[in-house]
Amino acid sequence: MEINHPQTLAEVTQHFNRYQQAIIDNDVAVLNALFWNHALTLRYGTGENLYGHAAIAAFRGARDPAAAARVVGKTIVTTYGRDAATTNCEFTRGAGEKQRKGRQSQSWIRMPEGWRIVAAHVSYWAE
Repeated sequence: MEINHPQTLAEVTQHFNRYQQAIIDNDVAVLNALFWNHALTLRYGTGENLYGHAAIAAFRGARDPAAAARVVGKTIVTTYGRDAATTNCEFTRGAGEKQRKGRQSQSWIRMPEGWRIVAAHVSYWAE
């Protein structure tokens, strides 16, 4: 198996960056489109466990967009062959005393409709 095939790595990195920009812009349509539209998709968040695309989309639609803005830090994108990848990043939300540091991990799979997130996890570091 080839790790970090250059073209595959570039594709996943582009989708990862598109996802990060959609978080900043609160572009719910893009966020929903990048998750696999299936009941087996999951997202473990900072205060919620979401099972299935419908639950993830409902969460996105109801979330306060002001709470979503963040600055992405250290990021690692790794591809496994040409159809699977993981993305991991550190991020910061807020400023001053309200600043929080977090981390995000995603599993991406190349589906017939393109690259999609099949599992994601977001958490904050302990204060």
